[in-house]
This record gives sequence, structure tokens and C-alpha cells, in this order.
Amino acid sequence: MRTVRIIGPGRAGRSLSSALSRRGWKVVGLLGRDDDQTGAAAGVDVLVLATPDDTLAEVAGGILPSASTVVVHLSGSLGLDVLAPHPRRGALHPLVPLPTPEVGDHRLTSGVTFAVAGDPVVRDMAEALGGRAVEVADQDRAAYHAAACIAANHVVALLGQVERVAATAGLPLDAFLGLTRAAVDDVASLGPAEALTGPARRGDWATLSRHRAALRPDERPGYNAGVALAVKLADDDRGSVVVAGGTAADATTDPGDDLPEVRAPLHLVHGALPVGAA
Repeated sequence: MRTVRIIGPGRAGRSLSSALSRRGWKVVGLLGRDDDQTGAAAGVDVLVLATPDDTLAEVAGGILPSASTVVVHLSGSLGLDVLAPHPRRGALHPLVPLPTPEVGDHRLTSGVTFAVAGDPVVRDMAEALGGRAVEVADQDRAAYHAAACIAANHVVALLGQVERVAATAGLPLDAFLGLTRAAVDDVASLGPAEALTGPARRGDWATLSRHRAALRPDERPGYNAGVALAVKLADDDRGSVVVAGGTAADATTDPGDDLPEVRAPLHLVHGALPVGAA
């Protein structure tokens, strides 16, 4: 039986503590900021630092190193250097939201992906939790974590905008969640480019302009950014042309919007619709 001690009794630390306990690991302590952490690495196989990113270096530096203990952080964006001076280091970042310890406990053992680096013990942890481990090198962790935040945090923020805009039409958010789930399912089965539908996909700039006119000014920058991303996705494999002063640019910008120049797919500029566009 592997023994583990965790520093950080927040959502991540408590989720991991419960999940590892259920999978046969012996959790011998969950330390907080007011506890003496100096000897935390002694007497355990693994010491997990489940603390905020901006405190990791300070927390790690205040713990006496142990030659036999692997010190692991849960950060997605930081490398292993933040764990100096500990000789055995690892990183274990779960690709799943942990909104509460109860939900987190369940999700960590539901077959999720873990981004790992460093000592092989982090792969053992991922496998013990029933997950899949993928190696992410230190130099790639910032880009990896940016993708993770886009996949989770940005999607949640966009649904917050859906909720606000839908309310102006007298509709609740849950009226649109089936649409979101279907779109995510389509991405999983077809890939983003083939799953993309809607007016930006088919070049219906008049509809996009009507959307913008219906939105409050403070909602337009987010909407504009989404349209620009949809146009970029549709453009990726087809070649592009810059629309200067045309309806495509008008659909995604207005005076006062600080947005990059919009590129429209060649097939949209010339009026051709791809088969199956909706």
C-alpha cells in the first residue's frame, strides 16, 4: 500500500484524498496553511502539494527534502522546477473540473485524463484512479493548460453569455443546453471543423449583423470573438481572403471594438456553400 500526505485542504486536495483512499492508497494527513509543514515529506511515499500555483514554490521550499519521497504538484501550467529543492519530483494534473470535493472524488475515478511529468509514481497514481496518463513536458505545460482553460473555463463563460442573452428573449439557459451537448457530441465524433454549423460557417453575414444589433453593446465583444473563431475554423483547410470593408468584416466588428482583422473563407466570399452546411 502506497502512503501519501497532502498539503492543501481545498477542493483539489480533498477530492484527491478521498479518491486515492477509495482506490487503496493510505492517506496519512491533509495539512493546511496553519499546520507545521516542515517535515511533511518524511515517512510517506508521496507528498502532494494541492496549493495555488502562486504559492507552490514557497510551500515546496519550506519542506525538508527526503531522498525517498516523491513531491508532486497538481498544477497544469507549472513545470517541475517549482518543486526545488526536492530530488524526486512529479506533476499530476487532472483534466476535469473539481467544483466540490464530493463531485471531484467521483470525477477523479471516472476514467479521466491526467497530464503527468517527472517521477513514474505519477503514472501509478493516475492508473490507481482508473485514469489515462499523458506526458506533458515542462516547456509545453503553459500551452497545454491554456487549452484546458479554453475547454472548460471559456466554455462555462460562454454559457454565462448564453444565459444573459437568452434572458432578454424570455428564455432560460436550460432551453439551450441540449444544443450545447449535441454540439460537443458532434465534435467528439466528427472533429471541430466538421461539427461546425451556423451562420458563420455558411457565410450568412446578414444574420450575424442582426444578431449584433440585438445584443447589448457590452455583449458584442464576446460574440464578435466567437464569430471570428468560427470563421477561422471554417477557413483552416480552404484558403482565405481578407474581407476589407465588406459584409463579413461588418458582421464581426464595429467602431470601438478592438478586434483583429477578420478573414473569411474563399468559398464563403465566392458564395459557395459546402455540402451539408446548416
